Amino acid sequence: MSNNPEVIISAFADEAANNKTAVEQFSALSAIGLKYYSPRFIDVNSTGEVKHVVDLSKDEYKSLKKMHNEYDMHVTSIGARVGKIKLLDQEDSSHNVFVPFEEYLKTEVANTINCALELETKLIRGFSFYHPSGEDPHPYIPQAVDRIGQIADLCAKEGLVYGLEIEPNLIGQDGETLAEIAQLLNHPNMVLIYDGGNIAAQNKDQMQCYLEYTQMRDYIGWIHIKDYTIDPKLGWSGVVDEERLKNFVPADEGNAGHEIFLRDLREHLPEMEKKMKKLGAPGFFLETEPHLKGGGQFGGFSGPDGMGVAVRALCSVLDYVKIDYRLRDMDDIRHARGF
Repeated sequence: MSNNPEVIISAFADEAANNKTAVEQFSALSAIGLKYYSPRFIDVNSTGEVKHVVDLSKDEYKSLKKMHNEYDMHVTSIGARVGKIKLLDQEDSSHNVFVPFEEYLKTEVANTINCALELETKLIRGFSFYHPSGEDPHPYIPQAVDRIGQIADLCAKEGLVYGLEIEPNLIGQDGETLAEIAQLLNHPNMVLIYDGGNIAAQNKDQMQCYLEYTQMRDYIGWIHIKDYTIDPKLGWSGVVDEERLKNFVPADEGNAGHEIFLRDLREHLPEMEKKMKKLGAPGFFLETEPHLKGGGQFGGFSGPDGMGVAVRALCSVLDYVKIDYRLRDMDDIRHARGF
């Protein structure tokens, strides 16, 4: 019997499906050995119509939940778009959109909360809003904190948790800023999501990535797993461009230094797991979002082969740093067959 702490491995299932159908997504993840996933873009009934999961109809949610039972799949979090809009109605060099906040709460935020309730998850992934492109994000922190707090309040009313992901180009683009947001907000239903690949994509090496992890550590609720190889031929302007989104690699490669922060995570996992279980999650998630065949503002793609490579790479690093995980085994198959 191992004394190692344990994580739950999950994945953004749409990255594993060539056509985004639910059948492809669940088949790929089941074959890899995963039982948890975060839905994002999905074609529930294989009709050729791909929707974001928060835009599904009542009947589509019903069909999706039936497939959960068939494949023994469970939802980790809603891979939401919440917070990926402009903070201000102001023209800049970006193509990001602005939506009046009261309207946004009643539409995108409300739909996302409904989705989480329909799919029986406690966790919602979200973001920290776009400040005017090219400007210092720090003056916009108070306004972002106010809006994130309102979203977290709505989540809390339904027993849900809002996870704020570190992401280039947003106000919360680095660990120090995200930690400041979390500290100022001090909300029991808001946690942070670390993603080393999203930091390395900002031309930061493994020690810088590790520093930002430590800055976020007290507030982390779950972690996204992808890595990135810095291309020295790409100049750095302070803003992540589309060219930079081609260099994502598995967790055992790249500049984010997964071994370093996962070794530290091992020491803090018991308290992190306890915190997340208290909030209603089944444990502490490491969620693969590899982008091995490309990434973008609202998603990425790895294919079934790429997802397999990404999960095996993560398992290899976890074995090395002595963090346990459990993939599907014969006990799961026997249970599914009613033995």
